Amino acid sequence: MTPDMRIGREEIFGPVLSVFGFDSEEQAIALANDSDFGLAAGVWSQDIDRIMRVSRRLQSGQVYVNNWAGIDQTVPFGGVKQSGNGRDKSLHAQEKYCEVKTVWMSLSV
Repeated sequence: MTPDMRIGREEIFGPVLSVFGFDSEEQAIALANDSDFGLAAGVWSQDIDRIMRVSRRLQSGQVYVNNWAGIDQTVPFGGVKQSGNGRDKSLHAQEKYCEVKTVWMSLSV
């Protein structure tokens, strides 16, 4: 399997895992970001400096560290690139579905 194959280029929802080898952190980040999609990424490491460095550089809506698919209704959820537009869940997302209106009135005439 190579990164240029369909399974490595498309966003697939289901019980599918594409695994590609890499020789350096730089190569891993480049491989992960070489996609039109960016819903989620995962990082497994005990090195907090590496976790923070790699998480910042991944072009993804969320990054899971040493776990996968932890979900909480209070945390915004969504992707980048062609994996979504905006965020769902959380108070942040609710504001996107609302239109604020200000009404000024005097009750005594």
